[in-house]
Amino acid sequence: MFADQTWLARIIWVLLALFMLDALIQGNWPLAFVALATLLLSLSPVYAARWAEIVVPPSFIAAIVVFIGATLFLGEVFDFYNRFWWWDLVMHGGSAVGFGLIGFVLVFIMFQGDRYAAPPIAVSFFAFCFAMAIGAIWEIFEFGMDQLFGLNMQKSGLMDTMADLIMNFIGALIGAGTGFAYLKGLAKGGLMGLIDDFVQRNPRFFSRHRKRR
Repeated sequence: MFADQTWLARIIWVLLALFMLDALIQGNWPLAFVALATLLLSLSPVYAARWAEIVVPPSFIAAIVVFIGATLFLGEVFDFYNRFWWWDLVMHGGSAVGFGLIGFVLVFIMFQGDRYAAPPIAVSFFAFCFAMAIGAIWEIFEFGMDQLFGLNMQKSGLMDTMADLIMNFIGALIGAGTGFAYLKGLAKGGLMGLIDDFVQRNPRFFSRHRKRR
């Protein structure tokens, strides 16, 4: 299971485990907790995919691991959110691209991979809405955490929320646009190559796609 993952993902998992052990030895419980939470969250897609009997491309797993590590560990432990003004924007934009791709794949599975039956505009619109919905739910979560526990996840309030939503919009457009281009049969590679890799690794979900090849 782990042997199939990229060297980047495995290095990050090892580093997180080492950070956690070092924090435990030093009695730095907050750091140990963040390292453990980051490690468990970054490992969860691997186990979730195994439970659902879905083969997720190692490159996508690596992207998830990098994103979770950058969001939780670098963002919170090394204070990247305050050290780099653009860090939060990049995280929101990157997550929206990922959720746009996930939304596209979910709908494409409903059509059993038949790119000729799946209306590109409709599928891409769903993928866009899916990514935007996740982004909006996250902003509600940030607001709730600030109000209930006195945190400062929203930073500057309305300006931070709107900047995050704008980045979600851009990222969602990229993710949905990638799915649209894939259905139109444009040149593969990059994000479209990631979609095609997922399709090839999970033939049972895309029976009509295989018949038309």
